[in-house]
Amino acid sequence: MLSTLYGEYDNSLVSNNFGFLRFPLEFNPHQTDADWVITGFTFDVATSGRPGARFGPEAIRKASVNLAWEGNRFPWDFNLRERLKVVDCGDLTFAFGDNAEFCDKAEQHVTRILQSGKKMLSFGGDHFITLPLLRGHFKKFGQMALLHFDAHTDTYDHGSDYDHGTMFYHAPKEGLIDPEHSIQIGIRTEHDPSLGYTVLDAPRANDMTVTEIVQKIKQVTQGLPIYLTFDIDCLDPAYAPGTGTPVCGGMSTDKIFKILRGLKDLNIIGMDVVEVAPSYDQSDITALAAATIALEMFYLQASKLK
Repeated sequence: MLSTLYGEYDNSLVSNNFGFLRFPLEFNPHQTDADWVITGFTFDVATSGRPGARFGPEAIRKASVNLAWEGNRFPWDFNLRERLKVVDCGDLTFAFGDNAEFCDKAEQHVTRILQSGKKMLSFGGDHFITLPLLRGHFKKFGQMALLHFDAHTDTYDHGSDYDHGTMFYHAPKEGLIDPEHSIQIGIRTEHDPSLGYTVLDAPRANDMTVTEIVQKIKQVTQGLPIYLTFDIDCLDPAYAPGTGTPVCGGMSTDKIFKILRGLKDLNIIGMDVVEVAPSYDQSDITALAAATIALEMFYLQASKLK
């Protein structure tokens, strides 16, 4: 039941255009019986290219309304809402320009949500947000495997501590992830093999079958708890122009959906979708792609529950 100033209402009779997929808004999610909590992280101070990813969470939520009408998301054969309880707690607040405070508050937020027995899907923001998210997840799950879709490895050792190209250089040094059991897919920029990650660059991934990619993911991660992070620029700019650092030669939405659907046997304990910058988007196609990827992620989780 939804309590309002006007009394009690059946949730089936109310809706909103603000929460992802019209899921209920709940600003104290740790007090609910939700399975998954959505949070937006409106941070793009660490970007190196075009700014604007701070507006990504809003754009993804708005685009998701186009997906809310389906009872069953094609080609899944069940209704997500019948298996998974999801709430949207809005966006994290922090002092603009205070990067250290952002990191602290993001980590604290994640820690509190996970300690209450829930899991998180996060919307960026630039990709730097994944570093404090990993810190929070590490407290709950220990060292993780990273399943990383991107045009860039984000393992560069240049720049400051707050740089959206350095998170996965710092994360192994902090012991958060094990690069030997982590895999990066869709890469089409410079990368260093000595860092230990398995890299399926975009030319190779585009030539591989979905089955081959899924098998490689399972082989590399080897049963570790997996954090799944999806930078929207993994997609070719034809499918996702609205991002800060687009790189030609990427992957298609169709192939990404099929890969995600093949991961239902894996222990994915946290997920994010980042780097949507709606000011560069065309007809909201990037935001819609991100919203659909997020929905597929939820179906992936719900498919484990019967």
